[in-house]
Amino acid sequence: MTHDVTLDDQRRDFLKGLAASSLLAGAGFAGLLWPRLLNAAQPDAVKSEMLQRPIPKTGEMIPALGMGTWITFNVGDDKRARAERVKVLRAFFEAGGGMIDSSPMYGSAEEVVGHCLNALQDDGAARDMFSASKIWTAFEGSGKSQFQDTLRLWGVPKMDVMQIHNLLNWQAHLKTLTALKSEGLVRYIGITTSHSRRHEEFAAIMRNEPLDFVQITYHMDNRAAEDVLLPLAAERQIAVIINRPFSGGSLFSRYGDKKLPDWAGEIGCQAWSQFFLKFILSHPAVTVAIPATSRVDHMQENMAAGRGALPDAAMRARMIDYCAGL
Repeated sequence: MTHDVTLDDQRRDFLKGLAASSLLAGAGFAGLLWPRLLNAAQPDAVKSEMLQRPIPKTGEMIPALGMGTWITFNVGDDKRARAERVKVLRAFFEAGGGMIDSSPMYGSAEEVVGHCLNALQDDGAARDMFSASKIWTAFEGSGKSQFQDTLRLWGVPKMDVMQIHNLLNWQAHLKTLTALKSEGLVRYIGITTSHSRRHEEFAAIMRNEPLDFVQITYHMDNRAAEDVLLPLAAERQIAVIINRPFSGGSLFSRYGDKKLPDWAGEIGCQAWSQFFLKFILSHPAVTVAIPATSRVDHMQENMAAGRGALPDAAMRARMIDYCAGL
């Protein structure tokens, strides 16, 4: 993606506004200057392209919208459901997606991902995949074998990102992942949580361990990560994956039958999913969000949020106020 002077100026202006905004007062953003991670108000020449974000430790660019597989890809041997997931994954890649995130915790999801990738192999649709999975076991000795199972199920020789799911036995598994990274079997390592109650422990690990990625929950109705984790990720140059961006669907239950504000069109939002995702992606410390879906039309709708302008600090405050008033 081209980074010209005008775009850099726009990014700097956004970040200055973000730091000054009362929306983030007291949240530790005064020193958060990470302009390369923001793509607000893109030039016309690149509006049709998927938003890209750099991985801080390396500068490698990845699409800012990925795909989660929790529940949606846990379909077992159901042939019809598997065929539908192949279509969903094809739509994801056609829209410019990259990161697929899964876990051994998600039932048959990893096996189904592998099935879908194999089905797409001939047409090269998955050539730009950025693979992400997790270690999820209480036993130190099972970590490496679980990783080997992931490689086999996905049908890949190595993983781009391996994470420790919900900090389960993280001390032991971090050693395993560090060794796998040194062997060239994993490119990046990280930790995850879906629980705000774990933020204090999570932050301590971020401060003290050499992490490349963290995965956390952050959305319109849960902005706790703004207090410590997101500023800390920027400070420590750690990439951020946002899980459960729709709060497991509860955002649609709460707001989906309400009217989308007319001014949402100013940032290209035609659906609530785009409203929610653009809010997340407009935070300068966020690298990629991973919404999950089992439908092609929903996938296409989600991925459209990665194109066009993103809200600035004033628009973010307006979005929050609008939802709070519903």
